[in-house]
Amino acid sequence: MHTLFDSDQHWHGKIWSDGWTSAAGGHADVIEPANGAALAATGIGNADDIDRAVTSAATAQPAWAAITFSERARILREAARLMQLHAEEFNRWNVRECGSTTAKAQWELAQCCEQLHMAAALPMQPDGLLFPSSLPGRSNQWRQIPIGVVGVISPWNFPLLLSLRSVAPALALGNAVVLKPDTQSAVCGGLLLARLFELAGLPQGVLHVIPGGPAAGQALVAHAQVGMIAFTGSTAVGRAIGQHCGQSLKKVALELGGNNAQVVLADADLDAAASNGAWASFLHQGQICMQAGRHLVHRSVAALYAEKLAARAKALHVGDPYRGQVHLGPLINARQRDRLHGLVTQSIAAGATLLAGGHYDELFYAPTVLAGVTPEMPVYHEELFGPVAPITVFDDERQAIALVNGSPYGLAAAVHSRDVARATALGRQLRCGMVHINDQTVNNEFQVPFGGMGDSGNASRFGGPASVHEFTQSQWISIMDQPIQYPF
Repeated sequence: MHTLFDSDQHWHGKIWSDGWTSAAGGHADVIEPANGAALAATGIGNADDIDRAVTSAATAQPAWAAITFSERARILREAARLMQLHAEEFNRWNVRECGSTTAKAQWELAQCCEQLHMAAALPMQPDGLLFPSSLPGRSNQWRQIPIGVVGVISPWNFPLLLSLRSVAPALALGNAVVLKPDTQSAVCGGLLLARLFELAGLPQGVLHVIPGGPAAGQALVAHAQVGMIAFTGSTAVGRAIGQHCGQSLKKVALELGGNNAQVVLADADLDAAASNGAWASFLHQGQICMQAGRHLVHRSVAALYAEKLAARAKALHVGDPYRGQVHLGPLINARQRDRLHGLVTQSIAAGATLLAGGHYDELFYAPTVLAGVTPEMPVYHEELFGPVAPITVFDDERQAIALVNGSPYGLAAAVHSRDVARATALGRQLRCGMVHINDQTVNNEFQVPFGGMGDSGNASRFGGPASVHEFTQSQWISIMDQPIQYPF
């Protein structure tokens, strides 16, 4: 069976930068969170590695932008074909390196193949507009052109999807890319993609993959030859990146944290709402920026909703996703587990009622439901990033809207009601980038622009037509049939 990585593991302990090479920053083990085993080793980049990669990318980019759009599209389509061909290998790494269930890994890969095909179509779309002129004989062209070198910093929770979401359109539109995946997903979110594009025929120097920590990220953000940073991660880190990019007048796309609300009105289908709530809170152990971190339920149905949600939580099986059929795998590391458990125990001490879960074994955290949660409790106002569903009651729609909008985050929300018009009218009053009626918060369709408001981002959007504007810059060219004779 052919694999992306040869059996001799020529990539072991390496980075991808003009071929497989040792990193000046050394190397680190790839750890399986389910059991702590070392799966492999990858190179870890430092500032010197980033500098060499960016310099190489800046050199390679003009030739890449100059090739025909059809050739760029062909390479992206070939990458999609190869990804599907090697789906088992991608999925295995996603399960073992990132703690994903098999179903989650399979969904992520399918969406990535779709992203590659969508990106392949971008360069054949109209790349500008023609504006009228008040001067006779003048035409005004407004066109989109590549930025140059795009730095992509991706997280560990959906490593394939959240790397390719930026890498694929950036490449399609003529940019070179330096990708810095998180060290906890360096293979799945980085080195597998490097090998994929190598086999797809991407010219050398156009893509560099440098796993690394904060020092590598800071070097990428600060590099003078990087024209744009696309970052997915925490709001705190995103603020720092945005501040630096603002000072250096560098384009930046930030998709940050969320504390997303599911609003359940009194007339909602409670079985469906509880199903949506469980999926949105517990999928991938809750380690999703769109996770339903707040369940806002009308007082008249709150007790029944809590009962139904707790029953669903108790029915879920937690364990090693590589060695058995489970609903939830491990949290990514002990630091995340301890932070989450602290939020739960502090909230229980403050008066929340534990209906399910609230305990863990190693990195396996039981799906947890808390009732009687108030806005003062940590599980209400903090981003959870774990399998915890806090339930807060409200008495009328005005109060529900105020609760949703009271959070500084504004990524996603869901509203449940049998009266679709009523739910939609409420949804239009929510300060969120994405609102889903009679659905759950963890939604993503890559033909639709994705992004948040407030502390969830800087108004950047990923997907669909938004990708063209995110990963290009505009240029105005005016053309006169004959030169103008000015007064002096």
